[in-house]
Amino acid sequence: MRQPSLFIPHGGGPCFFMDDPRGIWTGMGAFLRALPGTLAERPRAVLVVSGHWETDGFAFTGAERPTLIYDYYGFPAHTYALRYDAPGAPAVAARAATLLREAGLVASVDPSRGLDHGVFVPMKVAWPEAEIPVVVMSVDRGLDPERHVAAGRALAALRDEGVLLLASGMSFHNLRLFGSPRAAEPSAAFDAWLTHAATQTGAARAEALIRWETVPAARLAHPQAEHLLPLMVAAGAAEGAGERIYSETVAGAAISAFRFH
Repeated sequence: MRQPSLFIPHGGGPCFFMDDPRGIWTGMGAFLRALPGTLAERPRAVLVVSGHWETDGFAFTGAERPTLIYDYYGFPAHTYALRYDAPGAPAVAARAATLLREAGLVASVDPSRGLDHGVFVPMKVAWPEAEIPVVVMSVDRGLDPERHVAAGRALAALRDEGVLLLASGMSFHNLRLFGSPRAAEPSAAFDAWLTHAATQTGAARAEALIRWETVPAARLAHPQAEHLLPLMVAAGAAEGAGERIYSETVAGAAISAFRFH
């Protein structure tokens, strides 16, 4: 059965594994925990597009037993002892790299790269048993949205092979504005545009997303594009309409997640 293509928020650092007295991350955590129940069947593997890994061209993790990369700073000591011992899927990584090369894109397999926090944190919430193999895909350092849509289009075949495409980023990612009342207006404006664009079908959706920088508030929502580009991959891997599957105001900013059919 065909797996969907998803774009999800991964939160802030190891936020779901810390005290949260104000409940900032409660709703997002509940959304992530419920994700497996929205799938028609258990994935054979999960390919996670991470906004925390940039490479020249695209790269995929090829380790049999990937380690964890604690790429967050200033958090409680226990968050650097988190474990997520999911197996890798070298065959899926090789297949994905081949699909991209056949589409004329630069792609490689990194045999030693581990799972960064944009991968293991949401995966640990959604699939805590750590039994499903995980492959991580980087974003291309050139940050070209059209190239990322093309990468998603090339990877669409994996969905019919039991691989869940899980794009991990944030629909709003301006760290200076999180927690500030100044986040409300630009995040809401960008979220409204993004929802309209993402819920279109195939070519129309791609055309809209590729021009994201022209949207008012775009660069306030994303001073850098790396947390938005995973969405481009997820959107490119589907032709059917997208749907918003999560929407919440988090630390003063509008945040959404999408499923592509």
